[in-house]
Amino acid sequence: MSNTPTVIVTGSASGIGRAVAERLGSQGAAVVVNYRSNAAAAEQVVAIIRAAGGDATAVAADVTVPEQVQRLFDVARDRYGDPAVVVHSAAVTHFTPLAQATDADYDRVFDANTRATFATLRAAARHVTDDGRIIVISSGAAILPRPTAGLYAASKAAGDQLVRVLATELAPRRITVNSVRPGPTRTETVAATLRDDQLSAITADIPLGRLAEPAEIADVVAFLASDAARWITGQTLHASGGMF
Repeated sequence: MSNTPTVIVTGSASGIGRAVAERLGSQGAAVVVNYRSNAAAAEQVVAIIRAAGGDATAVAADVTVPEQVQRLFDVARDRYGDPAVVVHSAAVTHFTPLAQATDADYDRVFDANTRATFATLRAAARHVTDDGRIIVISSGAAILPRPTAGLYAASKAAGDQLVRVLATELAPRRITVNSVRPGPTRTETVAATLRDDQLSAITADIPLGRLAEPAEIADVVAFLASDAARWITGQTLHASGGMF
């Protein structure tokens, strides 16, 4: 069993989760790269981490299913030891006016963004080592009332509240629990869902004048995962280029 810190990153086959996995892996962590269905992408992340001198393994798990979340943590423990850091990045986006949203829309979005956060935080609370770090990737939608974003916004805001409560519960073990709230970020999902004119309009609202890169959000996560952030807990750090 490795003496290096074990890190679990959910939803780390792409986007911000991938950037976080690669960043923490480059710092010497043993990274469990979680994915739901894209095994090839997850193995690519593993290969990048190993090529940089780190260690990583890919584990399939649908984090909306508590039994699969537990298996994810079991595999991490058996391979590397209980995690010192858990980063929950898995999520889905969904945009539709509330008047047109269906019960099925609600179920899918809250399963993916709230139930999964609950299941991951619960497992992390049980398995993260003392003095550990738990970090959730939130969204600017949680505080910006944008048309069509109601379900997505509410599902992400719930995660921020779970973070604040869990921070108080785990404080006696010196485990910090925080979330990072990115602004618009240049991920695969953004590229696939937004037109150029929509991207231009969003960029105009960002004081620093551009979208974030996933690696820049990963830098914020790496800070929260470090000893330098040992006195920060129960917080949501904005990483939006000044947008909020």
